[in-house]
Amino acid sequence: MRPLEEVDIQVSGPAALTAPSMGTLRALGARIDATPAGVSPAAPSGPARFAATGRLLGEVTAYTAWADVLPDADAADEATVQAATGMMHVHGRRDGAPRGLAVDYAATCASVLSVQGLLAGLLGRARGVSGAVALGTGADRAALLTLSQYLAAANAPEAEAVPSAPGGPPFTASCGTAFELEALEPGPWARFWRALGAPEAAIRAGWRPFQFRYATAYAPLPEPLHETARAVSWARVRQAAASSGAEVCAVYPLAGHPAAGSGGPWTVTSRDEPVSAPADRGTPPAALPLAGLTVLEAGRRVQAPLAAHLLGLLGADVLRIEPPGGDPLRGMPPCCTDVSARWLALNRGKRAVEIDIKSRAGQGELRELAAGASVFLHNWAPGKAEQFGLDADRLASVNPGLVYAYTSGWADRPLPDAPMGTDFMVQARTGVGEAARPADEPPAPSLMTLLDVLGGLLGAGAVLAGLLLRERAGRGVRVESSLLGAAELLTAPAVHRAAGGWARRRPAGFRRPLPTADGWLAPSDAASRTAATAFPPLRDLPTDQAVAALRARGHCATAVTTDLAALPADPRVGAALTRDTHGSLVVPSPWRFM
Repeated sequence: MRPLEEVDIQVSGPAALTAPSMGTLRALGARIDATPAGVSPAAPSGPARFAATGRLLGEVTAYTAWADVLPDADAADEATVQAATGMMHVHGRRDGAPRGLAVDYAATCASVLSVQGLLAGLLGRARGVSGAVALGTGADRAALLTLSQYLAAANAPEAEAVPSAPGGPPFTASCGTAFELEALEPGPWARFWRALGAPEAAIRAGWRPFQFRYATAYAPLPEPLHETARAVSWARVRQAAASSGAEVCAVYPLAGHPAAGSGGPWTVTSRDEPVSAPADRGTPPAALPLAGLTVLEAGRRVQAPLAAHLLGLLGADVLRIEPPGGDPLRGMPPCCTDVSARWLALNRGKRAVEIDIKSRAGQGELRELAAGASVFLHNWAPGKAEQFGLDADRLASVNPGLVYAYTSGWADRPLPDAPMGTDFMVQARTGVGEAARPADEPPAPSLMTLLDVLGGLLGAGAVLAGLLLRERAGRGVRVESSLLGAAELLTAPAVHRAAGGWARRRPAGFRRPLPTADGWLAPSDAASRTAATAFPPLRDLPTDQAVAALRARGHCATAVTTDLAALPADPRVGAALTRDTHGSLVVPSPWRFM
């Protein structure tokens, strides 16, 4: 059995909000009707509708709009959602000015969240713990979720650990090969640059901004480092990486990455042995879908912690495994009452226990915890789970009904010459760096953590599919998601355009905001050409007046958010943002249950 076997799903609405999830729904076993009788096709502005009906599961409907928090006029499509939420600002930090992502990132994330909502709703109905039969989400909610770490940091009382300034990888070798560099510790970083002959002062000054680029989306590196790279061959760069312990990856074109398969962005595999029904009943009928379930999370950085965070928002009790002394990222600046604002964005509301998983005693303690959990989730490096005796088979011996979830970099199918499975390296290897930028910008991975975040969303979806399959089939389940799956999902439209004879990359100037007297505005994709033609006389106006003038002429446009610290006071979205007990900014939940 597959999780959505014998489930019929009627889908209608804009392709941008529905297409990213169609392959996943089919891979889960659903029967899809994309033109349901009696349901009129939605206008291009939405909303999308996913209506699921399953034997013994009842009905659950998910609605996905462009604007669920923002005013409709300010979130009419991908471009305006990116502009209003601050996504253009974060993606553009490396370049020193707001830039729109040429991929439909907010819409893709919203579509993934819609599938999660359906799975959660059906799981709740199967468990008898959720009265919710309908839920809503939006591309704007998805965008705010993806930006939650940046928003929390910008609204913390402390300053960033590194100065805010444009710059960052990729580097370019003398032959013109653009490449990404990965070094998780200062030792490999220094040895790499010394092997290439870089000045010591530049090596020392460059490490901190390079280290923090995942958190800040910019890396103002000393120019001598770029000059050093431009003076040597690609072969010498690779030799330096091999001898130093650092890793490099050329920025591949989309043509170098094959189209995604039809199996969905993750795998769900049930075990052969049937188990008794999980003992997680007895929660109130109106509870959230995952109420009464315990998720054991051993995650670091973004991918696994975000997946567990989403499961917590759906009602699960999340117990986080941290090393002795606690997660060092708890103190990563900027902080709110001595706790990292970024850490809170991913781990707020979780319980925590400190375990040395490298010791036999710690491994035994974790196995004891797994015996009473519904889900075990981790994103350790390949082979570590087996080394620790904490792989799926070992934990199944203490809990046959466990949903074992692994969020990885490359899954079990790495591409040829695949580098370390971190966000920017996977972006470089899979062509995301080309797809994310229009034709007049050189291909370069975004310094916004596109794949870590989308990978976290996919990880939560995989767990939900596993829980639903466990509930329906009475078996333990192993699920795996990956950054590779996230990259394939994000680049699929560009690959499909190329297969149809169209250009892979978006045209020059695509989603590039227009400057005003005091800021920037962004027209919708449909209005971009006519708005740009009508714009020159409006260039000297303040942003709000320029937006009003374009709207008066029938063009859709909105102001581009360029200061995340000002977003809580922004009348478009400020009312949806709250503060936790630490004073850290909180974005709204990605779902509304109705």
